Amino acid sequence: MLALLKRDLVLATRAGGGFGLGVAFFLILCALVPFGVGPQTEALRPIAPGILWVGALLACLLSLDRIFALDHEDGSLDLLATAPLPLEGGVAVKALAHWLTTSLPLIVAAPVFGLLLHLPGKAVPWLIISLLVGTPALSVLGAFGAAITVGLRRGGLLLSLLVLPLYIPTLIFGTEIVRRGMEGGDPITPMLFLAGISAAVVALVPFAAAAALRVNLR
Repeated sequence: MLALLKRDLVLATRAGGGFGLGVAFFLILCALVPFGVGPQTEALRPIAPGILWVGALLACLLSLDRIFALDHEDGSLDLLATAPLPLEGGVAVKALAHWLTTSLPLIVAAPVFGLLLHLPGKAVPWLIISLLVGTPALSVLGAFGAAITVGLRRGGLLLSLLVLPLYIPTLIFGTEIVRRGMEGGDPITPMLFLAGISAAVVALVPFAAAAALRVNLR
């Protein structure tokens, strides 16, 4: 599993879907919002939690189609399906590689980008915590969508249409955590819901993704 993780990290970086692309998209989005709604603190601060979470969500979408596409093109996916490692474990490793190369850099950069949107300092820890808890669900759900669309021509749009509705609960609770932290409310309740969603997704969705891969490889 460690060898597969290392290979996926190298491939993700070389394929241009790694550390830089998602962060650059996140930065562009956060920089454009003040031009659209105005640079005033009163205009930006209420929408900052939602914009930051939407930016992280959309940045995760950029590289989802590469989770299995490169392996399908060179035949590695067939080898993975017949390897001693269960296919469910392979899906989990690939989702972890996607999280490390896409979501983790976004989490590191999010507090800095929050300054562009006048996010209060007391909300920054909750932003980081919510992204740490919620983004694993985004990567695993993305792996499920990528497994369904693997091998399809121009499957990127279909992948986005499949995955975006599944992202909505994570987006709602993640934004609510940051909003309550910003306003001095209690963010524990939405945090528990978000943690429950991530735990359920990580535990169950790799099996669904592996089943979809087996169907597509027949």
